[in-house]
Amino acid sequence: MKLVPHSAIFGICMTALASTASADAEMDEIIATAAPFMHFSCASVLAEHEDDPDQVSQIVRLMAMVSLYNRQIDVVATVPEEYLGDLKTEFVEELEDACDNDGGRLLAGAVDDAVRETFEEFE
Repeated sequence: MKLVPHSAIFGICMTALASTASADAEMDEIIATAAPFMHFSCASVLAEHEDDPDQVSQIVRLMAMVSLYNRQIDVVATVPEEYLGDLKTEFVEELEDACDNDGGRLLAGAVDDAVRETFEEFE
């Protein structure tokens, strides 16, 4: 189940929000934007937006930003620069595996697990 093209997801891996009032306000906006999509499963997001892969990528990106924020992962501070290029591929593989295993699974949960798996070696 292909949710995002490899190149589309890299932007989320470079998102690193400092914990300031403006970052919290920005995150509140991201969470509010992601909220209407939290009920989607892996399969239903593809069915709902089958003609718009950019929208699917944007939904995954929002959910990944929420996951990174909730897990307090600062990508730039956590991941050595030489590994940044590999994150994109690893994240996409983890997300595809999670969704292939259960298309009815909530996409937000699959994204969160993909973020956890991708970044666990850097914790």
